[in-house]
Amino acid sequence: MTRRDTPIYTLGELASRLGARLVGDADRRVSGLATLKEAGPDQVAFLANRAYLKDLPDTRAAAVLLHPQHGETCPAARLELDNPYLGYAALSRLLDPLAGREPAGVHLSAVVDPSATLGERVEVGASAVIEAGVILGDDVIVGPGSVVGVDAVIGAGSRLHANVTVCHGVVIGERVILHSGCVIGGDGFGFAHDGSRWHKIAQLGGVVLGDDVEVGSCSSIDRGALGDTLIGNDVKIDSQVQIAHNVQIGDHSALAGCVGIAGSTRVGRHCMLGGGVGLSGHLTICDGVQVTGMSLVTNSITEPGVYSSGTGAMKNAQWRKNAVRFKQLDDIAKRLSRLEKGRDG
Repeated sequence: MTRRDTPIYTLGELASRLGARLVGDADRRVSGLATLKEAGPDQVAFLANRAYLKDLPDTRAAAVLLHPQHGETCPAARLELDNPYLGYAALSRLLDPLAGREPAGVHLSAVVDPSATLGERVEVGASAVIEAGVILGDDVIVGPGSVVGVDAVIGAGSRLHANVTVCHGVVIGERVILHSGCVIGGDGFGFAHDGSRWHKIAQLGGVVLGDDVEVGSCSSIDRGALGDTLIGNDVKIDSQVQIAHNVQIGDHSALAGCVGIAGSTRVGRHCMLGGGVGLSGHLTICDGVQVTGMSLVTNSITEPGVYSSGTGAMKNAQWRKNAVRFKQLDDIAKRLSRLEKGRDG
């Protein structure tokens, strides 16, 4: 997609910003980023996966970001890096039309309580609400329709997209990105049952998000029942994720879409949870654990590694047969045990 306000750089400037080796015209100007197949003569393409090598000879890009080993087969100027995927990430930020945009200040329709503290270059969008005692650090952006509750703190450089809710007393670190529709600090799912009906337990804790956290659209992170729900630094959370009260997630972990984590579970550092993973409550997941998509974890994990549960898709007729056999496993195990005992005797 072409956007009028996409930044323009020379290839020399990009090479300097990325720390890349440039082979080609340093004065060539580019204003966009695209795939090898779709890039035009004013755009940069990238090659980070060998599966797309087939598209390299025919690219129309002004330049290609790639590993030096693929440089000789590149028909365009090239920006060579040992890790082109990391280079692509940096390049995408440089060419983001929202990057470097001047803050628009506080919109006339926004409601900002007089007791709130706003740092330098803060932007508050249309119909946003900043309640009493809120502290917004420098360069914070609060998008249209977003609400920041009483005594919440949002660190410098953080951005709330449209219609984000940050509830009372929540603490957000620096450079955090919260996408539309996410709710940080809603009540945890706490109720007591008297035998006939439920009685709500007030959720008296909070939520603390570290620095460089990103939370996808329509995700929920519940406040703690007593202590805080804690999300570490550089944690990446996809859309439609549910994190219950008093969960703790260690630094640099990543959660894909539709992950659900029940209350008081602790996830270590550098963990990765695939889409649709479910973690039961009160578990401990050690550092360096990867759980593949749609797995259900019901016991703590104490050793790093890759873990899976469930079965892959198969034809329905085969699945029905296997489901019947699964029900027979306990009986088969008992029969096998009796046979082994008889053989030992």
